[in-house]
Amino acid sequence: MSKTRVFFCTDIHGSNICFRKFLGAAQFYNANTIICSGDLTGKLMVPIVQRTDRSYVVRWPIEKEIKNSKELEEVETLVSNSGYYPYRTNSEEVRELMADKDKENAVINHLMIERVKQWCDLADGFLKDKTTKCYLSPGNDDIQEIDPILNEAHFVLNPEAKVTDIDGIREMITLGYSNPTPWDLPRDTTEEQLGNKIEALMSQVKDPKNILLNVHVPPYNSGLDTAPDLDETLKPKMYDGNALTKPVGSTAVRAAIEKYQPLMGLHGHIHEIKAAVKIGRTVCINGGSEYGEGILRGAIIDFDDRGLRSYQFVAG
Repeated sequence: MSKTRVFFCTDIHGSNICFRKFLGAAQFYNANTIICSGDLTGKLMVPIVQRTDRSYVVRWPIEKEIKNSKELEEVETLVSNSGYYPYRTNSEEVRELMADKDKENAVINHLMIERVKQWCDLADGFLKDKTTKCYLSPGNDDIQEIDPILNEAHFVLNPEAKVTDIDGIREMITLGYSNPTPWDLPRDTTEEQLGNKIEALMSQVKDPKNILLNVHVPPYNSGLDTAPDLDETLKPKMYDGNALTKPVGSTAVRAAIEKYQPLMGLHGHIHEIKAAVKIGRTVCINGGSEYGEGILRGAIIDFDDRGLRSYQFVAG
């Protein structure tokens, strides 16, 4: 009986240490397929400002003076492992970036692109002599400019907007898009457009009931999509001292699962949720994310000739 073991994770948001753990998951969990699906890039740049005496100062998480190259390297490693982008600069450039949002965004986008390049190079070197399949795809937070980098890697496969043969038995469709969020992110789209994208891919699969529906956003009102209910200032709404929550997943994703009943739904997007639910016959999972603490959350999923054999949430 043939067996396939998948390690699945999402939302590592630029964390160097989480990406290294992702690559190591193949050997650690004895997985022949590893999937990191959505929101690969980080959210913030951390300026490391050089002073006239050639020392540096960084305000992360509190103001800290950096006196030598060893301390500088240590700070940059900590920042990068937390998913942020250390950026060596000076006071004049900091003032320019604060005054020009477009210029600041250009710097951050450059840092995002460079880190994805570094990750692809690292993965190519790590996977060169192995049989592991490694899938890396963008999420709704990720700028479009990282796609060519993922596509050009030698041993990293970008399954975005494709039907992918996983093991000769099962296929996977992948979409990093999300229904609208309050932040108007690069791959936010309407429910109608998201539904159309799913339908276009589903029309290409051999057996809808034997696929992995790898869509970054979870199905609506599934328990995998519970998030804080935000007011117009993007602060959590409160009642009687408690934060209110609501489902924020996609109705289009839910409709597709109910219609096609795929083998599994693989989702992320909502970091605080680590859970599995069934919608009809379909097992849907969200492994959660703690990238800021350098913890890689995910799931080990085992398949055999009969279908889904087991799944287990893991963290490391």
